[in-house]
Amino acid sequence: MAARSGLLDCVLFDLSDRGKFRARGNDRVRFFNGQLTNDVRKASETTAIEAGVLNAKGKLDAHLFIHVDADSFVMDTASELREALPKRLERYIIADDVQIEDVTDHFSIFHVLTATAPRMAGKIVAALRFGEPGFDIWAEASVHDEVFAQLSTQFAFCDPHRTESFRIELGIPKWGRELTGEVIPVEANLERHCIDYEKGCYIGQETISRMKMSGQRSKSLCGLLSLNDSPLAGEMRLFVPGDYRKQVGWITSATRSERLKKEIALGYVKRGFNAVGSKLEAMDPAESRTPVPVEVVDLPLVKPAGA
Repeated sequence: MAARSGLLDCVLFDLSDRGKFRARGNDRVRFFNGQLTNDVRKASETTAIEAGVLNAKGKLDAHLFIHVDADSFVMDTASELREALPKRLERYIIADDVQIEDVTDHFSIFHVLTATAPRMAGKIVAALRFGEPGFDIWAEASVHDEVFAQLSTQFAFCDPHRTESFRIELGIPKWGRELTGEVIPVEANLERHCIDYEKGCYIGQETISRMKMSGQRSKSLCGLLSLNDSPLAGEMRLFVPGDYRKQVGWITSATRSERLKKEIALGYVKRGFNAVGSKLEAMDPAESRTPVPVEVVDLPLVKPAGA
């Protein structure tokens, strides 16, 4: 299903609403490597890495990007986690020399999809947010409009609606949709960029390692295609055709893909029903509409330009 389409005509994203934090202290490397799924030693002044924060059962407490800035780590996460993330991290700071500061209101973040870093003022950090090369531009919040205007002369802006469709096409999970406190990162296809299996112990590691060894997961994030072009919607339940007693999954996000000219969705489908090509039916439990036939398809539904 993964049809190639090249870059979007809009490649500038405004991510300024995300929660932002600075972490200082002599123990910050050791501390964060005991908290994150990825190895913070791979982060640098010019490269951000993606990571999860888990509970003891291996389920997500948060999802973030982290890079180095002088003698500190700088993190950004979904706006909904602005209060929860520092509380979760600080709960494990016992005798560690680590201080976490909320700097959300101090900075704007823009992201551009390009293989070459833009030439402009501000902190520029490589980050793989949409499945293809891109760069974050961190700027003082006070100059948000000026930086946006400057970037807009080089890149076309992707508004929130188009950004949502774009990320669904690429199978990029989002906090509050595909990423919740009930999800293990491997189930959300975060294994490749979000997990380091060699770095040592961290909270929730046992579950992650066990899943890697067994190769089993109870559910997986999948692409879904409407077979009759009827719209799909988040919260729709998925069933084996004709058998509505057994729910085998649910839709998390849905959109009309203008690039594919099809109704598509992301959703979790249970093991045994999530093979590519599987036929299911989607229903809204609150409505009595005719079920929508769907097919499980490969992710991404649209391949990044460099794939």
